[in-house]
Amino acid sequence: MPPTASSPSVAARMSRQASRDTAQELAVRRLLFRWGLRYRVNAKVPGLPRRTVDILFPGPKVAVFLDGCFWHGCPDHATSPKSNAEWWRAKLDRNVSRDRDTTRHLTEDGWTVLRFWEHEPPATVAGRVWTRLRPDGPAPEAATPGDAP
Repeated sequence: MPPTASSPSVAARMSRQASRDTAQELAVRRLLFRWGLRYRVNAKVPGLPRRTVDILFPGPKVAVFLDGCFWHGCPDHATSPKSNAEWWRAKLDRNVSRDRDTTRHLTEDGWTVLRFWEHEPPATVAGRVWTRLRPDGPAPEAATPGDAP
């Protein structure tokens, strides 16, 4: 059972936290679509109920995850809440463990898993996805107004 929020403002902020369609996800998807790549969004992980892939390319079996720094334990930007610290540490550790398990499961099933942090520029992320899917050619130009989150 999760603890109650330490204040009404914290409760309001956490309830507004996006779990999908974040600014980075939208920007990356916009670029990939503009470049002619087609994908599935928030697709179920094959064989793992209640888990989803942010951007899935089923044909070439490529799964792309855009992980939030706080929720997934970014080594550069992760923070630890002071209130309910023990509960949060356990929750965030479970998230990281679940990420590793999902990556292992997909890899063992023949998928290529690409994981990116939310602080990585969308053009960089999209370029690396393009390179994995289209290794023979350079990624199309990404720098257009409005692409940045």
